[in-house]
Amino acid sequence: MTIQCISPIDGSVYAMREILSPAEAHAAVIRAKNAQSDWAALPLSDRIELVQAGVAAVGAMNDDIVPELAWQMGRPVRYGGEFGGFNERASYMADIAQDALSPIEVEDSDAFRRLIKRVPHGLVLVVAPWNYPYMTAINTVAPALIAGNAVMLKHASQTPLVGERMAAAFHSVGIPADVFQNVFLDHTTTSGLIEDRAFGFVNFTGSVAGGRAMEAAASGTFTGIGLELGGKDPGYVMEDANLDAAVETLIDGAMFNSGQCCCGIERIYVHESLFEQFVEKAVEIVNGYKLGNPLDQETTIGPMAHVRFADEVRHQITDAIAAGAVAHINPVDFPEDSGAYLMPQILTNVTHDMRVMREESFGPVVGIMSVKDDAEAIQLMNDSEFGLTASLWTQNTARAEAIADQIETGTVFMNRADYLDPGLCWTGCKDTGRGGGLSAIGYHNLTRPKSYHLKKV
Repeated sequence: MTIQCISPIDGSVYAMREILSPAEAHAAVIRAKNAQSDWAALPLSDRIELVQAGVAAVGAMNDDIVPELAWQMGRPVRYGGEFGGFNERASYMADIAQDALSPIEVEDSDAFRRLIKRVPHGLVLVVAPWNYPYMTAINTVAPALIAGNAVMLKHASQTPLVGERMAAAFHSVGIPADVFQNVFLDHTTTSGLIEDRAFGFVNFTGSVAGGRAMEAAASGTFTGIGLELGGKDPGYVMEDANLDAAVETLIDGAMFNSGQCCCGIERIYVHESLFEQFVEKAVEIVNGYKLGNPLDQETTIGPMAHVRFADEVRHQITDAIAAGAVAHINPVDFPEDSGAYLMPQILTNVTHDMRVMREESFGPVVGIMSVKDDAEAIQLMNDSEFGLTASLWTQNTARAEAIADQIETGTVFMNRADYLDPGLCWTGCKDTGRGGGLSAIGYHNLTRPKSYHLKKV
């Protein structure tokens, strides 16, 4: 059995890979577990150095990686790939590893030595998505390896070359092949391995349905799971906001990567005093976009990763317009709209009764609503099954923090959006999932505490 990557550029089969049989997958697990103890026995400084070298080796491939990403999932080459964020996250986790993984010493007296160490889970399964395939994978791969775990990476079928690139880079600098494995698995085999307690920890980034499947497979096994699922991230522009900065950042957050970002902006609430100006400026920005082949340097919006993804967003937009929403972007200005190539759209006169304001859109569309005050904005921002990030725009930090305290979300931004800070925990609530990646908390999730109570006399 094989998996296929159908390129959104032209619908051709860009890559095809054989999946592992259950027996082959089980054998790969055994090899990883056998190799993990020697890897964990290496000094922490050695593991850090090797992971950093592996990251640099990925960077050396970037000229080849950028067009590969365009072919696999449609991101325009003009944006230069993901190595900046990939390197930033891995480097930060390497920098804090010594402190984050240091034992907690409770007592070291003539009578007792008492401490808590952080020890690796053993084998960590990383199930990575296609939308930011390098950056989402490294969030867990780097700290898991540094912490002494072996890692098995199962990448999305849309981006099969990503895992191969990472494995080749990491192996080239001396990380053992059995310690970091890139594998191609179907859903049944993956679930079977989890049910059999093959892994000490599983990190999944993907859909809510996929997260539920992971939880179902792990049920009763007591396997730790980190789930990074969907989002419907709001932005709120207050009356004292820097309007130009707010429009530019929020619209970019809504449209970049063809809107295919879990922490992208999907709904915007603007104080009534700025609403008309905001919409006017937003429309002007979007009308300047160029939809087309992602291999062309002029293209600012490429195709979505798959035709069915684009069609789902089209249905959301059509349903909203039928229910009274106003579309501000004229299809005449985007004649390339067809199949996986989806034109950007701004909607007003929207309500939370519409799917486009409730369901994850994962495409280049955003709904904008007018609000009269903070209370209304907070109510609307919390009126969602998701909770990943929220973006607040104001000159008043105290006001922003007070509002942030009332928002049901994982991360709150002030005067920025659509960014992952590796020094802060990447986490969510409600249907966005559970757990936390990056920061020192990321290391805590990728290890377990082990207590030592040593009586000397």
